[in-house]
Amino acid sequence: MGALEKRLSSSQIIILGFATVIFGGSLLLMLPFAVRDGQEVAFVDALFTATSAVCVTGLVVKDTATCWTGFGQAVILLLIQVGGMGVITVAVAVAVISGKKISLKQRSTMQEAISAHQVGGIVRLTGYIIRVTVFLEILGAAFMAPSFCREFGIGRGIWYALFHSISAFCNAGFDLMGSRSPYSSLTSFASNQVVNFTVMALIVTGGIGFLTWEDITSNRHHIRKYRMQSKVVLSVTAFLVVIPAVYFFFFELSGYPLRERILGSLFQSVTARTAGFNTIELTGMSEAGLAIMILLMLVGGSPGSTAGGMKTTTFAVLLSTAVSVFRHREHAHFFGRRLDGDTVRNAVTILMMYLVLFLGGGLVISRVEGAGLLECLFETSSAVATVGLTLGLTPQLGLLSRMILILLMYIGRVGGLTLIFAALSGNRKGNTARLPQEKMTVG
Repeated sequence: MGALEKRLSSSQIIILGFATVIFGGSLLLMLPFAVRDGQEVAFVDALFTATSAVCVTGLVVKDTATCWTGFGQAVILLLIQVGGMGVITVAVAVAVISGKKISLKQRSTMQEAISAHQVGGIVRLTGYIIRVTVFLEILGAAFMAPSFCREFGIGRGIWYALFHSISAFCNAGFDLMGSRSPYSSLTSFASNQVVNFTVMALIVTGGIGFLTWEDITSNRHHIRKYRMQSKVVLSVTAFLVVIPAVYFFFFELSGYPLRERILGSLFQSVTARTAGFNTIELTGMSEAGLAIMILLMLVGGSPGSTAGGMKTTTFAVLLSTAVSVFRHREHAHFFGRRLDGDTVRNAVTILMMYLVLFLGGGLVISRVEGAGLLECLFETSSAVATVGLTLGLTPQLGLLSRMILILLMYIGRVGGLTLIFAALSGNRKGNTARLPQEKMTVG
């Protein structure tokens, strides 16, 4: 362990780790053989793309298929993989493979990076994450390969299958379909059941978190043995998939053929919570439909997953806290277990941070670009929640607006609380003194 690493806190290591990979990826994308002939890529474009890839967002200012060469696409895919699994997870995995001893500081950093409950068994958990990730991504590619090979040929079809499988599992939303029509995402596969269900399955499995998957593989159908967090994650995920899908089916996609209507409703409900793919033209949705997608994007995936957003557990804690207030109960609780005050305070802080970033960024971009507020809020929620869905505004934005989105993507991936803890590292004092208490009316 170097002298610098010893002086840094776990939060600071995570922040610097992501920043280093983003900067390195930007430089690789600036290489002449990373860009197709006839394309011009400024450093801010490469920085935006690298940030979007490492932060597994999917927003792009240059179409992935038509701007970047095979090398450039491979760099983007590598950045997605590192960002999805987590920079620290990859670093620890490399250290383990090379036979290096993992220090207690590195274990503690790993614990914070993947939201593990304890340091013990963290190296074993890292191995589990690697195995699950590789297995599911290869399985997803195998399922989609026949469909892509029929469309693009064997060699290209296999590459497309692997690229989209990794992008889906990491909840990144990058696609190579611009070879047909720029920024078209998966709209040409709207009626393909295999591609739709495979991508949805990869998004959900990547989004529920590795700790939840460990719980499922350890306890299988014995749901009562699951940790409270796993139960909450699975319950909220199911709720946030089914209810919006019903709305989309009856109110947004009523003019579609039945098969595309069912697939489209489920797909948009799943992808809105941090994946970034789309199989319908989002500009055709009503303002109510777009508002629902913004809410889904802000909630995002689950802790310790490849997904971003406030997280399903944060949403659940806020909801349970409100219910406890309505019922005059002292504590929020789930499945016979009460939550401590720190959890509730953290959830409220995260909500406020996301609202400030999402609304503030949207207002500034709307003012600078002269664009509609709803469209700008859609882009900022997509950025800060690391989703990647867009109404087509992002490629048209100016330098200031792009830098705002870059900042939002970075904060959304490393986590707001991680940034706060990093900034306050070394300044947190154990002062137990309490100020005088006074009542104040709210509501």
